[in-house]
Parts: sequence; structure tokens; C-alpha cells
Amino acid sequence: MEELFTLQNLIIYLILINIFTFFMMWLDKRKAKRGKWRIAENTLLILVLLGGGIGGIIGMYKFHHKTQKPKFVIGFPIILICQILLAILLFI
Repeated sequence: MEELFTLQNLIIYLILINIFTFFMMWLDKRKAKRGKWRIAENTLLILVLLGGGIGGIIGMYKFHHKTQKPKFVIGFPIILICQILLAILLFI
């Protein structure tokens, strides 16, 4: 089980979750433009909490999506900063 939690696997996970979060921001914006069923805001927040902060922030500004909502404009960066600080504390 220890082999599962390697630095390499963590990096792969973070890359994948950020790509997925970026994709979900794009998809939600696309659905919004077309007046279709949307991805729940809580789903986007959970993806960021699971490590997709960079992808979420890049997607938010790339697609101009959720940029008027403080929950996202403030929340995404705060979550990312907390995760970075936690990682520093755990790995130092």
C-alpha cells in the first residue's frame, strides 16, 4: 500500500485532477452559453478541494466563467493557498 502513495503518483494525480477541473469549467461555461443543464457549483468547488485549484483558476479566467462570484474568485485561490501550505508542512 505504501507504493501507492509516492511522490510520482501524487504528481500524476494532481496533473489529472487539474486537467479534469479545467475541462469541467470549460464544459460548464459551454452549457451556460447554450442554456443547457449546468454542473453544480458545489461539484466545481469539490474538484478544487480535491486538488484541482490550478486548473479551476486557469479555467475560470480563460473562459471568463464564475468570475463575478466571490465564492469562486476568492474561494479557489484560498483553497489552493491552504493546500500549498499544508503540503509544505507535511513535506518539510
